[in-house]
Amino acid sequence: MVLQLINGLWLVFQLLIGYNLVLPFVLFLFYLVVKKPVKRLSSHRIKEHDYAIIVTAYEQTHTLPPVIESILKLDYENYLIYIVADKCDVSKLKFADPRVVVLRPPETLASNTRSHFYAIRHFKRNHNILTIIDSDNLVEPDYLRELDKSFAQGFKAVQGIRKAKNLDSTYACLDASRDIYYHFYDGEALFQLGSSATLSGSGMAFTTELYRECLEHQDITGAGFDKVLQKEIVNRGNRIAFNENAVVYDEKTSRSDQLVKQRARWINTWFKYFKFGFSILADGLIGLNLNKFLFGLILLRPPLFIFLILSMFCLFANVFISKLAVLVWAAAFLLFIIGFMIAIFHAKPDKRIIKSLVNIPKFVFFQVVSLLQVKKANKISVATQHYNNTSIHDVKK
Repeated sequence: MVLQLINGLWLVFQLLIGYNLVLPFVLFLFYLVVKKPVKRLSSHRIKEHDYAIIVTAYEQTHTLPPVIESILKLDYENYLIYIVADKCDVSKLKFADPRVVVLRPPETLASNTRSHFYAIRHFKRNHNILTIIDSDNLVEPDYLRELDKSFAQGFKAVQGIRKAKNLDSTYACLDASRDIYYHFYDGEALFQLGSSATLSGSGMAFTTELYRECLEHQDITGAGFDKVLQKEIVNRGNRIAFNENAVVYDEKTSRSDQLVKQRARWINTWFKYFKFGFSILADGLIGLNLNKFLFGLILLRPPLFIFLILSMFCLFANVFISKLAVLVWAAAFLLFIIGFMIAIFHAKPDKRIIKSLVNIPKFVFFQVVSLLQVKKANKISVATQHYNNTSIHDVKK
């Protein structure tokens, strides 16, 4: 009896881990079936919105000039830029353009949402849309026009795509490959299947009304405000659109210490918020709501390196338990690799990203190091240290 219970628990554990390996490939198959040609709407026939572009900075301001330079080159008229310089020296932040508003909170906020709402409370006018840009991001000139196309289709929340600003190291290239994987499955595929794209922390836009409705009553500290926000949006019956043409360039981690600190915060965030997936998944099943069902399923998925390590453990454990199970796990790994490479080649990436993939074990090792620092993640650092000061001109070379 005890042996049967142990075998049953072992089987359940393997199923809970193993489905993560085959899920990307399954999503891709359904994606091929349901994918519809994207309707290209003419920007000239779409209503322009009044945008508040919120740029948050914590302690560092050296990356802000190229960020603001890229925003001021937007092919758009109706917007204001709000820089929330939290715990920053703003004495050198001088911008001649009246569309740039520099805000220096009198007290340290140390929170993304606190910074966002500080900007909202200091809006110069009633912007109906806000978009969030990190202090290390750069934007394409048509960024707002592309967002307009998604809002014109009735969506109240839009996630753009975050492309690599720098590929100056193996770590940066591997970080970029990870983003490509998630952008495809958690963004494009999930959205095409009738669910919502997951939020990425920046390069996203919302109606101001929805953003305030979702978060104004909450005080979120540490990393992960986007996890709370996406839960609130989906719970309200909204879908988060994915727009692959609304491009922002994001700094990728180029140093091992930077990687460890950043991933420690991110892993901490998953452990803190993955529970949202249970209620959303249950609501989706009970209400036969595809948006909630698929989104809840994705939220329950562990970080990539965690389920890969656990899957490898199951594979090797079965060498001593079941040869058939070894074959099943090997097949699951093969499907995962195929699914991963589909996402990579779908993005037509820089050759440096392809070449970097042989160093995935090194990348995984440093994420294991991050896992060991999860409990003190938010004490190690509040925000990612930025080292790259690339301008939009350099990115396009």
